[in-house]
Amino acid sequence: MSAGKWARRRARRALVQAVYQWQMAGGTASEIEAEYESNGSLDKADQAFFHELLGGVLRHTAELDALLAPVLDRTIAELSNVERAVLRLATRELESRIDVPYRVVIDEYVELTKLFGAEEGHKFVNGVLDRLAGTLRPVEVAARERI
Repeated sequence: MSAGKWARRRARRALVQAVYQWQMAGGTASEIEAEYESNGSLDKADQAFFHELLGGVLRHTAELDALLAPVLDRTIAELSNVERAVLRLATRELESRIDVPYRVVIDEYVELTKLFGAEEGHKFVNGVLDRLAGTLRPVEVAARERI
């Protein structure tokens, strides 16, 4: 894996923690980002990627939740805080970062759910993101299925 992929992986890990924290305690993107920079969480991380996704999730939460709602079997409010953070981040990345293959987005956030979430939470997240990818990236998903 290239250095860039590792830096992005570190950023995603910090992002899950940052969005989880924001969901629990609030705060602005700049306050949260400053905290993560000062505590070393963003050392060796793709800081531009962190900044972009954190701001995107905090500014567009309602839109992200609206994209998620049709592919969920429960309401956003019924999700665990980890699942909610992961799904919001993955939705934002699927929606705004078409340079990242959808399978990479799904795999990365499933792994983070295994790390931070409930025992079987990763299976739920995987299913939701598979359905969501079909909605947000239909051409990419169809191309992959033909391979």
